[in-house]
Amino acid sequence: MNSFFKDNKKKILGIIMAVFAFAVITLVYFSPILQGKRIKQHDIEMYKGMSKEISDFRESTGEQTLWTNSMFGGMPAWNISVSQNTNLMNYINKVFTAGFPHPIGAVFISMLGFFILLLILDVNIWISFIGALAYGFTSYLYIVIGAGHNSKAMAMAYMAPVIAGVILTYKGKYLWGGLITAIAVALEVRAGHLQITYYLFFIVLLIVIAEFFKTVKGKKYIDFFKANGVLAIAAILGVLTCSTTLYANYEYGKETMRGNPVLSKDVENQTKGLERDYVTQWSYGIGETWSLMIPNVKGGASAQIGSNNPALENTDPRFRSTIAQQSAYWGDQPGTSGPVYVGAIVVFLFVLGLFVVKGEYKWILLAATILSILLSWGKNFMGFTDFFLDYIPGYNKFRAVSMTLVIAEVCIPLLAFLALSQIVKNPDILKKNMKYLYISFGLTAGLCLLFYILPNIFFSFLSKSEVAQFSELSSGKDGALYQSLATQLENVRVAIFRKDAIRSFLLITIAALCILLFEKDKLKANAVFVCISVFVLIDMFPINKRYLNNDNFISKRQFDKPFVMTNADKSILIDNELDYRVVDITKNVFNDASTSYYHKSIGGYHGAKLRRYQDVITQYISPEIQNFAYIFKGAKTEYDVIKGLEQQKVLNMLNTKYIIYNPDVQPIQNPQAFGNAWIVNDIKWVNTPNEEIDAIATTDVKNTVVMNREFESLLGSYVPHDMSDGFIELITYKPNELTYNFNSNKDELVVFSEIWTSKGWKMYVDGKVHPLLRANYFLRSSLIPQGRHEIVMKYEPEVWRVGNTIALISSLIILFVLIGAVVYSISKRKIEKV
Repeated sequence: MNSFFKDNKKKILGIIMAVFAFAVITLVYFSPILQGKRIKQHDIEMYKGMSKEISDFRESTGEQTLWTNSMFGGMPAWNISVSQNTNLMNYINKVFTAGFPHPIGAVFISMLGFFILLLILDVNIWISFIGALAYGFTSYLYIVIGAGHNSKAMAMAYMAPVIAGVILTYKGKYLWGGLITAIAVALEVRAGHLQITYYLFFIVLLIVIAEFFKTVKGKKYIDFFKANGVLAIAAILGVLTCSTTLYANYEYGKETMRGNPVLSKDVENQTKGLERDYVTQWSYGIGETWSLMIPNVKGGASAQIGSNNPALENTDPRFRSTIAQQSAYWGDQPGTSGPVYVGAIVVFLFVLGLFVVKGEYKWILLAATILSILLSWGKNFMGFTDFFLDYIPGYNKFRAVSMTLVIAEVCIPLLAFLALSQIVKNPDILKKNMKYLYISFGLTAGLCLLFYILPNIFFSFLSKSEVAQFSELSSGKDGALYQSLATQLENVRVAIFRKDAIRSFLLITIAALCILLFEKDKLKANAVFVCISVFVLIDMFPINKRYLNNDNFISKRQFDKPFVMTNADKSILIDNELDYRVVDITKNVFNDASTSYYHKSIGGYHGAKLRRYQDVITQYISPEIQNFAYIFKGAKTEYDVIKGLEQQKVLNMLNTKYIIYNPDVQPIQNPQAFGNAWIVNDIKWVNTPNEEIDAIATTDVKNTVVMNREFESLLGSYVPHDMSDGFIELITYKPNELTYNFNSNKDELVVFSEIWTSKGWKMYVDGKVHPLLRANYFLRSSLIPQGRHEIVMKYEPEVWRVGNTIALISSLIILFVLIGAVVYSISKRKIEKV
């Protein structure tokens, strides 16, 4: 063992120094954490709101609830906050994050993982270090962290290690290649952002295809099938460590917006997953793709240009204040937190790599990059997008197609630094073909300079909506004034764009000059490494600071409790009833989880709502909220308010007891809410889901239940009756267990103000399993026999118990193999020494 360290001392020290540098650079960028501060992240604030009931229950009982009633009337907790202690990869993740607070560790892991990937591709330590810096500072990672998409950041961080494991396995290093793959896949899936993992699969698939053609050409079939067998086992083991949440999400996902549509409406817009316009809402503009090389090609983030922006210096004073308030982003997306920027120097090296890198990896990385860009265009290249939505399995389950650019964010730097490695290893490759350098410089720096000189020829500096708006305003009596305003706004944006265009030109020029001097023997390789390292940091560091900087940090106290209790909240929390719902009409109800922090909300913040609930939001709840707001605004007496509430039948079915209209005053208490459960005396039978949801509008749902005939056989000989003296009351509440007292001298059909799912919820009447039915399209119902009974509803999906066992076993296998591999490697070296 000592001889191994002695023989490889220089390399080992280099690796240790690189890893230490990654940690220091990460710490420097996020230096406020040294003061105990945390990043203010919108989505983490929303997460704290949506997960509050789950975490409070876990803390108070030590149990895990797999259901929460705090969002959207009730939904599974799988994609919110489930603690799976049997997945031992949790501890491995803590090791890799090196003690950095979540999600800052994602930056460190990104650098480390990419560093390992380049080393496996036989790139020297210095170039691997530079490449890791470049990859670790790609802008999207910092934008993601700033927004609070922590699971996405961690999934992005583990992409490179997965690729590294796959490549190492195909190199014939089956033990360590398979082990790295298994661990990396486990951590990738554990991150919990399946969309990023899905895009990673495209890269891996291209590698497998390339290896297949290489195998056919070389006729080394045994090695190919060995590698595939190892990778299959590694991938299965890695995935199984997260089997609980994966399988639960698979089952639950069928009933969410990502599953097949329930209703037959707007068929052309539907897929077998999300709707087309929802998937493509955030489509990258074709011209916006140049942001990979010029960050402000479309102005950066959706924020005001700002009164201190130097671009306003030459603006007409009449318009300066107005222009300062306009959006700095003028691209095709509805809004953005910033551009996907991989670096001017990196793009230059990528283009150079297309000439100097030989072998299958060049074509893999080029193909993956092109695929990534084409898919990111979404509705701007709809024929290609439609093909993937209709024919590529799983693609229609994910929204925000611009996110496919994470593929390019891996592939562009990878080819870039393979190119630099090739140039250093074989200087003659450019000496004999200097045209490669000049062409690459022209295609990158040359275009940047051309864009700088003639920006208006290549780009528009008004968004599509702004063009339409100014066109309408310019046709009015003050048309000339608005036309001048539009021109001045364009001039300001041109100035913003040109500043970044010339910046990219200069950075590429410096990198190209370094390589040219190296080829002319005027500069040593180490000097080139230092120069490019420095300028990569000069390039990437300040761009990321535009979107994530010290101003984004807040105190730990603010971070831990993001929502201050209002007077309305305090008033509601005095109510000791066990279960009721709240709507805050001062918020964006279905895109905000702040209400969920203190109450059980009919709204929330989540991209995977139950499909039936979303259907009801669209057809009833949103219109009812708008209708009540209108009635409330014009109400002259309390009676007017109560009569207005009487019309909101779906809000009443959801037992919406309180309506917040002003956070500083007491909320409206709704006397029309139906309660936790109610007995109905009639059934309106329907045949289809469309009839089911439409019938709500014409039905007295307080007394009559709308029910699909698929449940008719479960009611047996039951005949509705008009008169009832039945009684039902909720007596204990847990998010995953509800207990009721029931008493009636007749069989009664009861509707519960609880959200329906086909799996997971079970009903017990006096301890015996009892059928649950679906009522009014999205609620639960049951026929309760006459007499006095205790009714219990429990959410107890079988997958939790089985999945936890599988996760533990697969985690243990990976850890045992890891220990065995280390012991085997040490023993092997001892034998070789003897």
